[in-house]
Amino acid sequence: MKKRSKWIMRWLSRLVTFTLFATLLFMVFVVISSKASGGEPQVLGYQLKSVLSGSMEPGIKTGSIIAIKPGGDMKGFEKGDVITFQTEENLLITHRIIDVTKSGENVLYETKGDNNDAADREPVLSQNVIGEYTGFTVPYIGYLISFAQSKEGSALLLILPGVLLLGYAGFTIWQTISQLDARSKKGALAKQEETTES
Repeated sequence: MKKRSKWIMRWLSRLVTFTLFATLLFMVFVVISSKASGGEPQVLGYQLKSVLSGSMEPGIKTGSIIAIKPGGDMKGFEKGDVITFQTEENLLITHRIIDVTKSGENVLYETKGDNNDAADREPVLSQNVIGEYTGFTVPYIGYLISFAQSKEGSALLLILPGVLLLGYAGFTIWQTISQLDARSKKGALAKQEETTES
């Protein structure tokens, strides 16, 4: 029974260490890639964007991150595609195309959020499209990424996992030393008993 509980404790210890280390690496990646790209992080050529409004619910939840594929032919989207575009106020919006208008060289997209009652007021010029939504979304992580992009968030998210990892390493070392100390005391007591018996 003791061996089993020691085995479980050892695996729990390894799991906690791995989780803290993985969190630290993920936070370092998020912060560095955000700063390097001047905005949202990129993974394998896909940009990760934070969604901080409910205009596309229930498909895309508020606070999610989504992956968009940047580049390509921005004039080739069709009705039903979900695109991310930039407004005149430099806001990024992800909405569904409900109509496409071609006028010579120009392509205009009429867009609407799935959860909105009406279409967006202004049509989107193809040159303002950043990329197409790929269907990949992770709920609630967008809040974390937005926080990570702030100065306070960058500092906290880099420091906190490191401090936790160091604290946990200190605790593990203290626990090991305590166990070694207990063993040496047991050994000294056993030797003392042997000496008294002889």
